[in-house]
Amino acid sequence: MSAGGGKKAILAALSANAGIAVAKFVGAAITGSASMLAEAVHSVADTSNQGLLLLGQQRAAQEADQLHPFGYGRNRYFYSFIVALVLFTIGSIYAIYEGIHKIQHPEDLTSPIVAIVILVIAIALETYSFTTAVKESRPIKGDVSWWRFIRTSRSPELPVVLLEDTGALVGLLFALVGVGLTMITGNPIWDGVGTLAIGLLLGVIAVILIIEMQSLLIGEGATPAEDVAIRENLVDGTRIDRLIHLKTQYLGPDELLVAAKIGAVPGLDVEALAAAIDDAEARVRAAVPAARVIYLEPDLYRAERG
Repeated sequence: MSAGGGKKAILAALSANAGIAVAKFVGAAITGSASMLAEAVHSVADTSNQGLLLLGQQRAAQEADQLHPFGYGRNRYFYSFIVALVLFTIGSIYAIYEGIHKIQHPEDLTSPIVAIVILVIAIALETYSFTTAVKESRPIKGDVSWWRFIRTSRSPELPVVLLEDTGALVGLLFALVGVGLTMITGNPIWDGVGTLAIGLLLGVIAVILIIEMQSLLIGEGATPAEDVAIRENLVDGTRIDRLIHLKTQYLGPDELLVAAKIGAVPGLDVEALAAAIDDAEARVRAAVPAARVIYLEPDLYRAERG
């Protein structure tokens, strides 16, 4: 994923969530709806999350230095991990607490039609944000399922935005159902039920994000398809005849470290061996553009060891 593509989806989500948050707080103040208030807090959390994702991209763009010779690319993983924690602590815990409180002590809504109108507008804005993230993700996702894309993507921002927007849309539907049932039945307990459902939904999404971002943060290797491509392109069959071992790790979403020990055919002089290594690196980079840092160790003494 290019940083530009991810940034477009983040900015779309940021603008949508900021406007939605203001509208929801106004609606919550007018109606006294707990589910509307929970959704307002959810939108504030999402807006903060997009700000953190942008900050992560900015920090990741710093040039490598002596302290961090491989650069700062993993800042994008770190801030995405923080986003998952924020989503859980602010959004999920608050909504669960408020939902339980409103179920135990239900309060009548005032002007619930205002809440309905605001929720419908919010659904339209969130749909815009969601479709933008889907459009940005399609070229990267390829033929795999959306769930597979979220689980295997080495770029954190688009999966985060996709899950956030999905949670926001489903949460808005929960709030709409809660307020609607309260209007139909006259029983405000449904507003608390909708709030509780929002909190549980956010908790599930937060746990998924925490697991995925933690895995990226501690370091993931090449995807299975990239691993196959790297192995196939390291060996040319004439000068490099085998791959002894291979280790890969993403230093950031757009930078893959490749370290390998390769077997060179006997009799190559230093110049021919250097050319073989250069050609192998060029083939790997052509097949896997993210493989920007490549270290190849030739097994010069294979013949003597028998």
